[in-house]
Amino acid sequence: MTFYHAFEISPVPAPGPDAVPPEPFRGIYGMPAFVTVPTTDLAGSTDFWVRGLGFFELFGIPGVLVHLRRWTFQDVLLVTAASVPEEPPAMSYSFAGVLSQVDEVAEACRALRPHGVHGPRDTPWNTRDVEVITPENARVVLTAAKQYDGDSEEARNLADIGITGPTHAGDGDGR
Repeated sequence: MTFYHAFEISPVPAPGPDAVPPEPFRGIYGMPAFVTVPTTDLAGSTDFWVRGLGFFELFGIPGVLVHLRRWTFQDVLLVTAASVPEEPPAMSYSFAGVLSQVDEVAEACRALRPHGVHGPRDTPWNTRDVEVITPENARVVLTAAKQYDGDSEEARNLADIGITGPTHAGDGDGR
């Protein structure tokens, strides 16, 4: 299997200590994918996603729907529902960030829902993740790629599945 680099179509910056998140994207486009989250408290859910997870309200239909966004292609629709599940689902919604945002999001979410935050934790695939259970019992993960270290266990894990990193400093995307 061959993998092709196509990072120029993504808003996610290359990982590294100086990675800067892109500005929130306020344009309208055909969404290639989005997540819909049912809520019994549209205003409360919107507040959590904005203050805790760093989304902004792109637009809303009062009492019916709020369209939230962070970066390009990070869209969430909060929709009014009669009820929400008692427990978080097994599946999760993951969205990309940069390393400097992981602790910030974890702290902001802990301030709003102290028992709804797990991590941050490092993964075998070279990311640092924080898992958040939202007021709607949605499982959301902010994931940030760590800078590539060719001598690390994570690099060996990726190489084992055919994904190789840059061959020298400054080459490639570091993932």
